[in-house]
Amino acid sequence: MKQKKIPLRTCIVTGEKLDKRELLRIVKNKDNEVFVDLTGKKNGRGAYIKKDLKVLEEAKKKKSLERKLECEISDEVYNEIRKVLEN
Repeated sequence: MKQKKIPLRTCIVTGEKLDKRELLRIVKNKDNEVFVDLTGKKNGRGAYIKKDLKVLEEAKKKKSLERKLECEISDEVYNEIRKVLEN
């Protein structure tokens, strides 16, 4: 039986190449709205971070998401990401 290909993505904070399911996708759409994409299929520019609160704090401190998505990211978005990671 043929093995299914596992998509790999790179965490923008740690630089690790991980299975797509181990990462959280953050998306900026055409209207410059930034949100968490739990399906991994929403339209827009995406950035992946590891599902770890320490990585989220580092991303916020270094402004990794803001650089990757080329926009300001509000505390509301970081709080939304935190809620998703805590569940």
